Amino acid sequence: MNITMRRATADDVPRIVAMLADDVLGAGREDPADLTPYLAAFARIDADPHQHLLVAERDQDARVVGTLQLSILHGLSRKGASRALIESVRVAAEARGTGLGSELIRRAVEEAERQGCALVQLTSDATRTDAHRFYEKLGFRPTHVGFKLQL
Repeated sequence: MNITMRRATADDVPRIVAMLADDVLGAGREDPADLTPYLAAFARIDADPHQHLLVAERDQDARVVGTLQLSILHGLSRKGASRALIESVRVAAEARGTGLGSELIRRAVEEAERQGCALVQLTSDATRTDAHRFYEKLGFRPTHVGFKLQL
């Protein structure tokens, strides 16, 4: 599959939301019928130079088939190092198994390096065991336990 990776635009939001909703966990928390909150969130992401919302677009038909968000976090720990956080990785059903997920992560890691980050981190829902194997295959290690507080 020939793809082009690029920053997302507001026009991509419906397709990104559809990909977020097209999975067991996302189906219960996303609402593609009302794009209002997603467009407002996109505007905040797009205005922040430390946020990189990427999409993978299939060259033959310009269809968006993958996405992720890379956030650059500046901190004091690790001698003032910056770190990159990868979130919301999704590959469209028709593009799974093509290597696109690996390419998305590779591009995110390259951008993190370009931004001078000392490490890249991500979280994955505890139930996503296939995703855990995928990330470990790419060199990520489960070194921490994550916690969330729903607000």
